Amino acid sequence: MTSQSTVESTAAKLRRSTHVRLAWMLAALAVVAVLMILSTMIGSRNVGLDDVLAAYGGSAAGFDQAAVAKRIPRTLLVVCVGAALGISGAVMQGVTRNPLADPGILGVNTGASLAVVIGIAFFGLSTADGYIWFAIVGATLTAVFVYAVGSLGRQGATPLKLALAGAATAAALSSFISAVVLPRGDIADLARDWQIGGVGGVTFDSVTLILPFLIVGLLISVYSAPGLNALALGDELAAGLGQHVGTTRMVSAAGAVLLCGAATAVAGPIGFVGLVIPHACRLLIGIDHRWLIPFSAVTGAALLTASDILGRIIARPAELDVGILTALIGAPFFIAIVRRQKVRSL
Repeated sequence: MTSQSTVESTAAKLRRSTHVRLAWMLAALAVVAVLMILSTMIGSRNVGLDDVLAAYGGSAAGFDQAAVAKRIPRTLLVVCVGAALGISGAVMQGVTRNPLADPGILGVNTGASLAVVIGIAFFGLSTADGYIWFAIVGATLTAVFVYAVGSLGRQGATPLKLALAGAATAAALSSFISAVVLPRGDIADLARDWQIGGVGGVTFDSVTLILPFLIVGLLISVYSAPGLNALALGDELAAGLGQHVGTTRMVSAAGAVLLCGAATAVAGPIGFVGLVIPHACRLLIGIDHRWLIPFSAVTGAALLTASDILGRIIARPAELDVGILTALIGAPFFIAIVRRQKVRSL
């Protein structure tokens, strides 16, 4: 009876009006469009809408239009990174059935960071195209390690054990990062600036670098969505419905790690986006991953773009890196989730 009631409860949550979901999706896309325009208008020097539209049309005749042209690749990159982190968080929470799962909390970001710092220190890496493969390998190894440690014991990979394993792993890897960077004064500034997490000074090369990984990761995640819906019922019921639980987890996790590694490589370890966005999306459109994953992409892009704009406003004429803003937004949200009584599973 308990299993049957669980199935019925989950199925009821999956059923939500398509019109409602579509309305929220269109609203989120409209918000992203507005934020992209504002992102190109706001900076150390504000520009008008006419100059923004002219710059998007390819003109850079005046100073203001040239300023907008410089901001366009930054805006596109922050949208891509926000989408990647939003999808990654949604998939990780679905794979682990852990409401605390997030690339930062599970230590995946830190693993990618350590790999990139090692690449900077010992292999002479200095550009995003060099960082990206190191970041993906570091993220993958860390994800496997955290899940293996969290799976030890009778109950397997419970949300609490995964969160603790991720926190402990992130702390240990942070120490290794310090051990690599501190003796190397020649790379300290480069490594420190990258670790804060930011999108300033980027070019279209950074956008074209992350875009293929974003597309592949999105396709893998969307393909895995029905399997993630089955996993929400529990492993035994998912297997009974014909799902290969292990394969579903591995494929889904591969998409999430690919997205997280690529985003970390081009923008640094930006935290909490993958934690906050899926929870907010579930409140609006439900838990069906076929909708949750694309909606997390759009709202993740909106959150990171808004954070980037806010960072420019707060510290004008300088700016706060976007990684600092997302931490300020995400930390209280994380505390609120931890304080909830039903934190053991989704």
